[in-house]
Amino acid sequence: MSIAMTFDERYRAIDSRDVRFDGQFVTAVRSTGIYCRPSCPARTPKPSNVTFYPTSAAAHEAGYRACKRCLPEAAPGSPQWNLRGDVAGRAMRLIADGVVEREGVPGLARRLGYSPRHLTRLLTTELGAGPLALSRAHRAQTARMLLVGTDLPASEVAFSAGFASVRQFNDTIREVFGMPPLELRARRRRSAWASGQPDASGLEAAVTGSIDLLLPYRGPLDAAGLFAWMTARAIPGMEVASPDSYARTLRLDGGPAWFELRLDDARRVHLRARLTALRDLPALVARARRLFDLDADPIAVDEALAAQPEVAPLVARLPGIRVPGAVDPHEMLVRAMVGQQITVAAARTALSAVAEALGERVTGFGETTLLFPTMAAIAERGSDVLRGPAARTRALLGSAAALADGSLTLTTGDDGADQRAALLAMPGIGPWTADYVRMRVLGDPDVLLPGDVAARAGAAASAIPSDPVGLTAWAARTAPWRSYLTAHLWAAAPATRPRRARPASDHPLEEHS
Repeated sequence: MSIAMTFDERYRAIDSRDVRFDGQFVTAVRSTGIYCRPSCPARTPKPSNVTFYPTSAAAHEAGYRACKRCLPEAAPGSPQWNLRGDVAGRAMRLIADGVVEREGVPGLARRLGYSPRHLTRLLTTELGAGPLALSRAHRAQTARMLLVGTDLPASEVAFSAGFASVRQFNDTIREVFGMPPLELRARRRRSAWASGQPDASGLEAAVTGSIDLLLPYRGPLDAAGLFAWMTARAIPGMEVASPDSYARTLRLDGGPAWFELRLDDARRVHLRARLTALRDLPALVARARRLFDLDADPIAVDEALAAQPEVAPLVARLPGIRVPGAVDPHEMLVRAMVGQQITVAAARTALSAVAEALGERVTGFGETTLLFPTMAAIAERGSDVLRGPAARTRALLGSAAALADGSLTLTTGDDGADQRAALLAMPGIGPWTADYVRMRVLGDPDVLLPGDVAARAGAAASAIPSDPVGLTAWAARTAPWRSYLTAHLWAAAPATRPRRARPASDHPLEEHS
């Protein structure tokens, strides 16, 4: 999907009610004062009455309210924030992770390298709204999801969604949705009961103390591939995976949390969560969505890749393939480095030993009782646990220490080129590791791993040049979707592959973590 669409292209999308554009822009109608998702079933407005906005926040700022019929806030997120590596894309990833709620606009600006005033000007020019308005729209979306999907009292919904007060919550919901919070909850439930179907974006809490929600996504979805990926890499005590579910603990700002992603018989993705602090819910939802790549546009990806005859059979076999993300950037780097030169199974064994020895134990989360070790713990005591080449151990300890003391930063809001350069500057981190981390932490859709043995084996099996230089040149035709090409090549690789040793600072033997 191209970043820039013309007015006519967008208008054709709303005229055909094309659901794949939901979440990618909103349609504001001057004659009604409302904005809708592209697939809204209402009558298509006249072109002269239409203004398109890249975000719902921009529509809010222009004085429009959300359509009560299609609820554009319930759409999947835009894939553009991963595709775009500019300030707007980086800011949107950080806003979704709750940075504005935790650190304010100054904190967001500091992470992006701008003054708050200049960042506000940049985002307003690019997206039609500043960081406060964008964060407010994200809070409204989370609040709507909780109102229609749980039985939480409205006051708890307010603070879970990141609002500073119940009054602010009430005013925002009235302004955005044109009705008070409890009416929004009642309206959606009446609609669900009348149709005999559960609401499209939420589900009643099924277990005491947990929140159970449905996460929207654009189909198709290769859920089997995602769950298989997680199963092969699950760290005992920290993660539990099966053919249709994945659960783990993780450390959030307010304390330990647990979540489970599960696919039901109707192919809906459920998120069940338990949190120490409810205010961490928006960040948890954002991380879960990133982990399963739920904001991707699989139709655009599949169409582009299938245009290449060598890849078309791979797409036909696995439509809607996803590139797994990461819920913790620091953890992702450690997992990638531990996996250098060894198989996925061996990496899992090594990481299990690290988690068991250095991870924090928590209670109340069933089978998942471990938190992944902090970088400080790995830096201080990792030498007692880590096994393998001494150079790799030194590299791991050095990277963990740099992350712990802040001399190395690694976040979802990094500039891709800067992140890669910073990682390559660390002893023991080579191009494979830096690019693999960029693919999974930033969700960059256009990363190729030409030195990856599994990707090369998949290329050879698919009649694609398999040497690094040849694969790099051939793959250029699949930009900007080379991460998804890599995922297809991994899936196409024969089950048995030859082992070849490489330096610890170079590409590892195969895909990992």
